[in-house]
Amino acid sequence: MKLTNYKRLWGVLTIGAIALICQFILHEQQWAAWLVTILGALIALLMFVDMIKTLRSGKFGVDLLAITAVIATLAVGEYWAALIVLLMLTGGDALEDFAANRANSELQSLLANSPQNAHLVTGDTVTAIPIDQVQVGQRLLVKPGEVIPVDGTVLTGTTTVDESSLTGESRPVDKHPNDPVMSGAINGSTAIQIQADQTAANSQYQNIVRLVRQAENQPAHFVRMADRYAVPFTLGAYLIAGVAWWLSGDPVRVAEVLVVASPCPLILAAPIALVSGMSRSSRNGIIVKTGTTLEKLAKVRSFAFDKTGTITQGHLVVDQLLPEPGTTASRLLELAASAEQQSNHVLARSLVAANPTTLLTADHVVEATAAGVQATIDGQTVRAGKASYVTDQPITKVDQTAVYVAVNGDYVGCVTFTDRVRPEAAETMTALHDLKIDHLIMISGDRQPIAEQIAQEVGIDRIHADCLPTDKINVLKQLPANQTPVAMVGDGVNDAPSLAVADVGIAMGAHRATAASESADAVVLKDDLTRVSTAVKISRDTMRVARQAVLIGIAICTGLMLIASFGIIPAIIGALFQEAVDTITILYALRARTDR
Repeated sequence: MKLTNYKRLWGVLTIGAIALICQFILHEQQWAAWLVTILGALIALLMFVDMIKTLRSGKFGVDLLAITAVIATLAVGEYWAALIVLLMLTGGDALEDFAANRANSELQSLLANSPQNAHLVTGDTVTAIPIDQVQVGQRLLVKPGEVIPVDGTVLTGTTTVDESSLTGESRPVDKHPNDPVMSGAINGSTAIQIQADQTAANSQYQNIVRLVRQAENQPAHFVRMADRYAVPFTLGAYLIAGVAWWLSGDPVRVAEVLVVASPCPLILAAPIALVSGMSRSSRNGIIVKTGTTLEKLAKVRSFAFDKTGTITQGHLVVDQLLPEPGTTASRLLELAASAEQQSNHVLARSLVAANPTTLLTADHVVEATAAGVQATIDGQTVRAGKASYVTDQPITKVDQTAVYVAVNGDYVGCVTFTDRVRPEAAETMTALHDLKIDHLIMISGDRQPIAEQIAQEVGIDRIHADCLPTDKINVLKQLPANQTPVAMVGDGVNDAPSLAVADVGIAMGAHRATAASESADAVVLKDDLTRVSTAVKISRDTMRVARQAVLIGIAICTGLMLIASFGIIPAIIGALFQEAVDTITILYALRARTDR
């Protein structure tokens, strides 16, 4: 909670207690009246200064009505009612902070678990070092139950890790040698050694922490909507109070009306609902940086997707085996995988993964950069790679990514690769259509035929292929007005500019920290595209709850004002009613925190 709100609340409670003693124990009613009057004037002055700052920032402040209520009750001698209003206002500020902190608990848990130290392994020695001193390539020991300090690769040991704070997935994940591990995950019951693949500053966890801090520090634009509601509400309250005074001739009616017209529901409802929605998003594996993002996402009419790594899984797998006559498919794969087994190229890893059990011994391996590999297998010279590298013979090339294979210069066939569509991609597009988002677009740097095939498979409406990063930006900027706001979903560095240009940028940041995550408005922590449609649903739920909370507060206050205008509700009782209205509004706004 903010220290200022604590001070104001405790000041009101202290002065109120002293005033009660003066009134009912010392029987000094005048002292009590003066104490409350001075306190009310001081807080009203502080609120007036805050209101002026709000007006200068270009927003309409909702404090004017509260200031008027305090002044009106003091002016007609209803100082106990004024004290209750002051208690309501200062307590409301403190309660807002409490509710925001409560709603923000999932985000705060990320900061609480931030690793501070690492165990550096040097020979047989293990030394504790600050996490910011870890360098790429160093060997680190992670003890049972410890937080993994940096992104890395398991060198020795087998364990399970808890990645729930990063991905939202509660099931422990098994990790073996050569498996990647993310910083911020919690190691299980077995000690492991890892190689640092990133420094702490560039690791997954620290990037998430930066996103959380941005989310905390940037205010929500939606609060301005509450201010706009406050304009007619304030004018309506003054009108009802003025008419009541004119008809009755009693100025006390003004205080009785304005006491129940306090704008605390407007002040509290919107920000609490938004922080609650951000908390719910975090619990579902989606970091939303600002409340403004939730508001925009709820209004999105179009979604644009990058292809590789977003619609597809982002890694190539063997698709077809196309052997020449005299060579079997299994022999073709065996030769290609055996020749490539020592290479770190992405296609080499895919070949080995497709044929891991029958690799032959490869000697005299020579890798030609950006061309292929030559190796001696069973006494024969085997080349695998580009067609121009493996043979001088005229051969028919395939229209997709492929590794060509030759034995002793004779072409024996090729292995083709494909980037498989995410299994949840079609489900995500269907869910977005069900949410009345009618414009789904793929913006890809790949060729038109491949992009069309992928789009048709998952149910995307429009395709823009052969796009460079600048082309992607132009596509987003040229969308007609009836198709905006637009959200862009991507995962790579080349997506960062388009994520920044879109009304809402969403980065698929599950496995690596990229510029995409830094420039995006929201980051999906789990490698699951359905979280995109989940984010839309959460944003719409949040905005609906926020509006309903604001309108419920306005409706109840308006009803109480009309009743109070007939003199039925004394000022002190009206002040107590307003406390109940605040409680109802806050509890309703917190509904945005729960999955329904």
